[in-house]
Amino acid sequence: MSEHIVSSYDTDLENLRRTIAEMGGVAEKMMTDATEALVRRDTALAQAVIIADKRLDVLQREVEERSVLLIAQRQPMAIDLRETISSIRVSGDLERIGDLAKNIAKRVVAISDQAQPQKIVLGVQHMSDLVQEQLKDVLDAFASRDVAAARDVWERDGAIDALYNSLFRELLTYMMEDPRNISFCTHLLFCAKNVERIGDHTTNIAETIQYLVTGETPVGERPKNDASNYATVTPGA
Repeated sequence: MSEHIVSSYDTDLENLRRTIAEMGGVAEKMMTDATEALVRRDTALAQAVIIADKRLDVLQREVEERSVLLIAQRQPMAIDLRETISSIRVSGDLERIGDLAKNIAKRVVAISDQAQPQKIVLGVQHMSDLVQEQLKDVLDAFASRDVAAARDVWERDGAIDALYNSLFRELLTYMMEDPRNISFCTHLLFCAKNVERIGDHTTNIAETIQYLVTGETPVGERPKNDASNYATVTPGA
């Protein structure tokens, strides 16, 4: 990024970047901890995730307020304007990622006293691991303004949807085989959907990176493969 004649202008932009980086770190940790809490049935860790969401909300408000002030005072153009707008967009996605991680943590608290085979949770864990990689990669791409890396994250979203579809059917089967599984598996379905939605927000950030660097948005349809709305399970199949 080129330097401006008014040094405080560069400071304003750098403060935005720093706050986004902090938000990314908080969001990553919340998702990692929420998944670990689910696997270990660790309610204390789940509560810590719930509390951490407040910090993310505060940081998002800071980004929005600083961005509005920067636009009003500096009247940025071209890349500077795109960076300011991108900061608002990315902070919104990171705040939503925090909300979704918090939702997973709340489910952990709800099922903490329900005894179920651990293998049912492993599918959600695997999916979460893949989405955590997406989140890390897209945050690195945002920091380095790497459009190719952002495009790679964008293209990987379809694989997450396909995994969610498979997990959706598997959990439905568990519920049909034994009604005692219904409560636990319903909570896991919501956890899996929250993970899938986090993947969607990483895709949003990837699109914002392309807009930031090139001034354009990705051409073509998103690689969406979520067919859970139409999924059915045949008894005895």
